[in-house]
Amino acid sequence: MREVSTDSATAWARSGLVALTGRPGGPPLVPPGRAASVAGEIGARLAELSRGAVRVDGAGLLAERAAYTGHTRRGDLSVGGHCRLLRTRDGWAAVSCARSDDPALLGALIGASIAADPWPAVSGWLAEHSGAELAERAELLGVAAAPVGPGRAGPVCIAATAPPPPAAALSSSLADRPVRGLLVVDFSALWAGPLCAHLLGLAGARVVKVETPGRPDGARRGAAAFYELLHGGHRSVVLDPETRGGRRAMAALVAAADIVVESSRPRALAGFGLDAEAAVAAGASWVSITARGRGSNRVGFGDDVAAGSGLVAHGRDGVPLFCGDALADPLTGLTAAALAMTAPPGGGGVLWDLAMSDVVTATLDPGAPRTPSPGARWDGGRWLVDTGAGPVPVAPPRPRCPAGPAAASGAHTAEVLRELGIPSP
Repeated sequence: MREVSTDSATAWARSGLVALTGRPGGPPLVPPGRAASVAGEIGARLAELSRGAVRVDGAGLLAERAAYTGHTRRGDLSVGGHCRLLRTRDGWAAVSCARSDDPALLGALIGASIAADPWPAVSGWLAEHSGAELAERAELLGVAAAPVGPGRAGPVCIAATAPPPPAAALSSSLADRPVRGLLVVDFSALWAGPLCAHLLGLAGARVVKVETPGRPDGARRGAAAFYELLHGGHRSVVLDPETRGGRRAMAALVAAADIVVESSRPRALAGFGLDAEAAVAAGASWVSITARGRGSNRVGFGDDVAAGSGLVAHGRDGVPLFCGDALADPLTGLTAAALAMTAPPGGGGVLWDLAMSDVVTATLDPGAPRTPSPGARWDGGRWLVDTGAGPVPVAPPRPRCPAGPAAASGAHTAEVLRELGIPSP
């Protein structure tokens, strides 16, 4: 059985993530690596950077969505139910089917029409193809899928001299940057980017969420209380990039921003006429969150990215199992917020190129053997994780209280544009 340090096991158990890892009918499992410990360290760093305004349990944030959805561990099916771990010819792969057009994309990936349930056909195709073939086709088609294994390592900071996250988020070599009163323009959706914007808002920044008429944040269709947690107190703007006025207003909003947060592939915002490099040259901090970096066309969500980076537990039969709930998302959101509260040596604008895969990989030991994960034991009506410092109870995911209600989509469009002197589109 894989060994895990006392500190890491304790952090995992107390975070709520052990409760979300393992098979439904089996004991909770301790994930590999230090993601929970690192998240706790980043939470402490956020308190320092914000002069005490942001006080969060970083490790607890990694599991909190499940406190609102009520979902729990499902083994080789993700906690949210949209991603599966499936056998390939030479290993395993994580494949997501979360978007309305994903069944059609999966059909194109395997070269066959897919029925209402895509998984039998996808499983059959994967069993006859390698993980490398899957990755190549997935990138071409925009499918969120990856072979399970170590993620790529490498620098992720384009315009800042700093080590790869999450170390960069903790580095004392980066100067503190007070964000109280700064304007944050948030183009992101789902979890990682909105969590970053939420934490900046707790630190006193003014957050404006930007959506388009045809593509509102998909998280609005999820757990309402969780959406409210991440967006409470933020203002909402809707602009149409298909119109000249909408593109002009978007560009003016970016020009007014002190910090921009987005989670799209670069070509998407470029199609709106938005230029990250120009914004950075003008002094803005630009937080770019992608599955595998701005130089990649790969797409991914928290579950398939985490598994593709090697963050999986293993049962006694060697089968990989999901760790927590879409872990790459909240871990990256925490890291992004800490980076946005810093400035590179010499000041000026900075482009933080955050690949979720790199953030996850940085918390793992690349030399760790793929042996069965340590399991909790049932004792006295509760699950306990045994550590060198004694047994630690397995905590459930814990919710936090929203700062306020989440605004309806576009509720503040006219107000925000008027305040910033931007002509209405």
